[in-house]
Amino acid sequence: MPVPAILNISAYKFVPLPDAAALRERLLACATAHQLKGTVLLAEEGINLFVAGPEADVRAFVALLHADARFADIAPKESWSDAQPFRKMLVKVKREIIRMDQPQIRPDFSADGGRAPAVPAATVRRWLDTGHDDEGRPVVTLDTRNAFEVDCGAFENAVDWRIDKFSEFPAALAAHQAELEGKTVVSYCTGGIRCEKAAMLMRASGLTHVYQLEGGILKYFEETDGKHYKGGCFVFDERRAVDSALQPDPSAAA
Repeated sequence: MPVPAILNISAYKFVPLPDAAALRERLLACATAHQLKGTVLLAEEGINLFVAGPEADVRAFVALLHADARFADIAPKESWSDAQPFRKMLVKVKREIIRMDQPQIRPDFSADGGRAPAVPAATVRRWLDTGHDDEGRPVVTLDTRNAFEVDCGAFENAVDWRIDKFSEFPAALAAHQAELEGKTVVSYCTGGIRCEKAAMLMRASGLTHVYQLEGGILKYFEETDGKHYKGGCFVFDERRAVDSALQPDPSAAA
């Protein structure tokens, strides 16, 4: 069987980037030189990226990131495809790398914390096997994605507030918070960025036992057999969705 030609990576990191505009120029120059395609979002709060191309070129781009001490520990999630799933290369500076309109929620990886606690994929799978966490509390998964993404695939019995954009999450939380009291809540999304902000907001709102699924659905697929997840994981490129083997999901074709 031929080896797929295109390496797809996704990654994010919340870290202060006061030089986002200058960083944009460096990353765009590197991506263009290596003929990569995809999207890189930069903001004062961090970086969020989806990039694809031949393996050597993608790894050269990651090496450039790693040369910056702020991104030295960034570990992209990887998948492969036969064709380039993006049409162009965009590097943008925005107000937020994922918009929630809650400026007080600023995750970072600094020594004094800032993140909501994260749960590894294997632990989430084990909790879902039993229906409770290690202390006996009932476990619920909370989907923080947009409704059309959830319709492509989701965890079994996940809480779904049918939001159309992530900036609607705070209002949905205010309306439904009482339903989560007394439970262990695992927020999840595609790659981790939305569920990280969501988990922090829930904790700030008074929910005690809230965690984010480390690395999101894509990491869950990478590190487990995908049990308890039904359907594909929507991705924002021409593959449309990937299955639990991180391969393009033909059932999700447009």
